[in-house]
Amino acid sequence: MPIVGIITIVIFPPWDGIWAWLAPLPGTVQEQVDGAIDHGLDGIIVYVGQSGKPPALYAAGWKNRAAGVSADPQALFKIGSISKLYVATAAAKLVNEQRLSLDGTLADYLPELVGRIEYADRITLRMMLQHRSGIPNSTDQDEFDWGNPPKHTNQSLELVLDVPADFKPDTDYSYSNTNYLLIGNILDKTLGYGHQRYIESEILAPLGLTHTYGLLSQVNIEDVVSGYHHPYEADLREIDFISPSGSMVATAEDVGIFVRALNDGSLLNADEQAIYSSIYEYEHSGWVLGYKSIARYHSDIDTVVVQFVNTTGQDTELTSIVVYNRIVKILRKQ
Repeated sequence: MPIVGIITIVIFPPWDGIWAWLAPLPGTVQEQVDGAIDHGLDGIIVYVGQSGKPPALYAAGWKNRAAGVSADPQALFKIGSISKLYVATAAAKLVNEQRLSLDGTLADYLPELVGRIEYADRITLRMMLQHRSGIPNSTDQDEFDWGNPPKHTNQSLELVLDVPADFKPDTDYSYSNTNYLLIGNILDKTLGYGHQRYIESEILAPLGLTHTYGLLSQVNIEDVVSGYHHPYEADLREIDFISPSGSMVATAEDVGIFVRALNDGSLLNADEQAIYSSIYEYEHSGWVLGYKSIARYHSDIDTVVVQFVNTTGQDTELTSIVVYNRIVKILRKQ
């Protein structure tokens, strides 16, 4: 690390995150949510789904700071990489239907990429789902701009074409949004229509989830929480990240219901569940500019906790993690 970076850490530690961690633990989730706003977060929404209890929603801060609109626990939010849970679920179902094979290669499914993505004939669907493909991450490329992301998935893919692999297939792990962009393309080609339509009919509809969408363009922008990236003042709500790796928009309650169903076995049949367990995880966080999300099932208290924070940048992401962990501590004490 450069000396300047070390000096910055020493002289300018993430005070909000530290104080959020050191402050006495409040007695209720709402008190913790309210206190989060005092530590640099513009707005926060929390969903708590405890077994045997009605679901609870909490909110504090702003939905839209400029318009003076308070945080709304039912507002839509860009969930970023939490989208990958839905894509992996769709893949597991199609594998179970024998419409896809986990051992099928990128060359099998998208032969036009042979010679453009290194080891395309050795990278399997399983490796892409598990981030073991070695395909470079499109969002890590110098040309990628979170403030002005590509308007088409092909533009994102072009950022990594002819770029050397990070490692040989299945020899290492490296989180890459390109994997799920390609999986989305494979699903589309296999289905003959957009995979988000499949997710809607086979995953969302059975769970009664009517406030989850594949793309920002499908919703009324006024229903979406404004996003902020410190230290800038701009509202980032209208920036549209369209890659299957993180394109979805949903309410905290819808995400919570989905995560519960994914974990308790009520969403997938036994064969589908076995496939899913072999390819991906059961919780996720999400990040797009101005939006930080966490969705997890805590088995020790049989509780799903989903947290949305409409602030990124500076030390706000550490603060959001600290706040999430404190909320779980409060629930464990109850």
